[in-house]
Amino acid sequence: MTEDELREKTARKLRGAAVARMLFLLAICGVAAFALLAVRLYKVQIDNSDRYENLALSNQLRQTTITASRGSVFDTNGKILAVSAAVENVFISPYELDRDSQDVGMIADGLASILDVSREFIIEKTANTSSQYQIIKYRVESGVAQQVRGFIKDNAISGVYLEPSARRYYPNNSLAGQILGFVGTDNTGLYGLEQQYNSLLTGVDGRVVGLKNARGANLSFTEYEDVFSARDGYDITLTIDASIQYYVEKHLAKAIEDYDVINGAMCIAMEPKTGAIRAIANYPNYDPNDYQALSGRELERLSHITDEDEYLEAYRNAQFRQWRNRALADTYEPGSVFKIITLAMALEENVATPESTFDCRGRMDILGREDPLYCWNRYGHGLQDLNHAIQNSCNVTCVELALRLGARTFYKYIDAFGLFDKPGLDSAAEGRSIWWSDSVFFDRNNQSQLASAAFGQTFKVTPLQMITAIAATVNGGNLMQPYIVQQVADCDGNIIEAAEPTVLRQVISSETSSALRAILEDVVKTGTGKNAQVRGYRVGGKTGTSENVEQISVSAEDARKDYIVSFVGFAPADDPEIVILLLLDTPSHETGINIAGGAMAAPVVGNMLADILPLSLGIRASYTQEDLQDINVDMPRITGRSVENAVEVLSGLGFDYKIVGEGSSVTSQLPLQNAHVASGTTAVIYAGEEPPRVTVEVPQLSGMSYASALQALESRGLFIRTTGASKSDNRVVVSVQSIPASTETAYGSVVEVTLIDNAAAERN
Repeated sequence: MTEDELREKTARKLRGAAVARMLFLLAICGVAAFALLAVRLYKVQIDNSDRYENLALSNQLRQTTITASRGSVFDTNGKILAVSAAVENVFISPYELDRDSQDVGMIADGLASILDVSREFIIEKTANTSSQYQIIKYRVESGVAQQVRGFIKDNAISGVYLEPSARRYYPNNSLAGQILGFVGTDNTGLYGLEQQYNSLLTGVDGRVVGLKNARGANLSFTEYEDVFSARDGYDITLTIDASIQYYVEKHLAKAIEDYDVINGAMCIAMEPKTGAIRAIANYPNYDPNDYQALSGRELERLSHITDEDEYLEAYRNAQFRQWRNRALADTYEPGSVFKIITLAMALEENVATPESTFDCRGRMDILGREDPLYCWNRYGHGLQDLNHAIQNSCNVTCVELALRLGARTFYKYIDAFGLFDKPGLDSAAEGRSIWWSDSVFFDRNNQSQLASAAFGQTFKVTPLQMITAIAATVNGGNLMQPYIVQQVADCDGNIIEAAEPTVLRQVISSETSSALRAILEDVVKTGTGKNAQVRGYRVGGKTGTSENVEQISVSAEDARKDYIVSFVGFAPADDPEIVILLLLDTPSHETGINIAGGAMAAPVVGNMLADILPLSLGIRASYTQEDLQDINVDMPRITGRSVENAVEVLSGLGFDYKIVGEGSSVTSQLPLQNAHVASGTTAVIYAGEEPPRVTVEVPQLSGMSYASALQALESRGLFIRTTGASKSDNRVVVSVQSIPASTETAYGSVVEVTLIDNAAAERN
């Protein structure tokens, strides 16, 4: 082989090796590349398949929420307390706006004008061009929604949409506001029962799923659209009676004004036989339709604050004060209302009978206490039986009863009446009572805690605990489980849950309960509660006046204690259908009215019962002859009658009368037809004459006897109507009047006065 041939052969070998190496390297690189691709494909198609599928769907599909209608809330008689109505949200899709053919400024101006939002706000929303959903306004009414649709159509606008939603309405405005609570902008319950039962009320939203094109615009063909219906929330029926709630709130608001109550008020009405709550009211209150707004009285309290940050903080605190259901959440010293519980223990344990006698000398020494314990009447009540001792709200007698019972028996009954634990109402707002520990209360060498507790001091309970325990003393002795939700039903009316009255335990016998009711009826007939009398009805009850230890008014010259005045009343006394507990927190010292439960709280509860018994519960009055002389009556229509016939009608109804003019027929009358006035009112018959068309100044009636108040009003051409104690009792005086003194009012107007017996009002 020549040298050239050898060289050629070597070159071919080298080229072959190079090709082989190259092919080998290419194969290695190919395998590696395929492996990497395989790994990438695995991640895309397997590991992240859901993500990319959702991205693909989001580019192809548009989903619109169908808001479920929130369940309604009804009172016990089916009256709507809260309801959701169909409204629409207006939103904009900046991604879809065709900025070449559409004037964004024009769109902003048009929507701002229709929706009452700022132009700048809308411009800011359109700037987010990657977004397809920017809310312009939540929950617009149908009329406004139609204006938006017309604006879109007239201007061929793309990218502005409306979607169905729901708005919560409270048709009775502030009625039962603190019970119901309210919802936020997302239709979620934020307070009260709206929050407590949010999961039941909310329902499940539906969806509309449709296709969109490459620009993100909807394809309008129905075959590209699926609808998943919403499931509406459950309806809730409460035990609340809207009629009772109205009367409770009405008289509570009037009490706030009459007594210039500084720290608000609380009231609960319960059906004692079942534990059903018929009304809960607090003051200040609010309207859930506009839950962020403050009442005029609250705004007035903040008017002196000039610092902006301080004002905002005070405003927020005032909002929480309005929202708070104090009747469930707050604790207080019950004072003499608690004597009902002490009395029930004593009667049940036979440590005393209604005929047992007690000698009250105004004070008594207590083991472990340096100073004597005083009765509210420092002069003492003298020798009295138990019945009269409770009528007099005697502290000394109640302490004697507690000492006979002993600390351990006393606490056994406190536990049995449920005063150590939360009552377990269907609410998250319940507070917890505050008591002495066993080791302190059972100390044999210190009976001061037992003595003070006997008349409702040195411990705290919630109003709900107090009324639940009192209901047990008057309903036959059974402690009932209080409840406020009567039933839950789905949107088709199928009952999902239903509550039934539940007896937790029998605390006292029916015989003890009967004896106790009789004593408490006498408290209202002739004792400290007589200002709660209701003509034609048997009412029982007990007054209370407890020191507000957390609120003390102090001036440079005088340090004055502030009080929570209270009254609990029930009717009919022999077979109670309703029991009401009222608390007025810190009445003003400037009203001139004795700050005591008997003077302030008792007449308010009496007025509540006067409305509730006949109008809400349908219980007819049964009048005695004495009652008939004392009740208010409706003025009949006599205009158009002959004077002779008018005189006959008025005389038959017990009206006095006088005739003005010499005509033969009645041309006008005062009081006007259907005016509710005191029996024995002197009516004016105008015969050919007309009453003066003038205004007169209302006189100051506070502190006057009924006869003096009647004369003062009649001398100005005004008439009188009474509530409270009997006008035939010569000891009663006017405490408050419906039209303030010095007010100008129409000639012939009727002024309502509250009569009280100040001698019946204790402070303890």
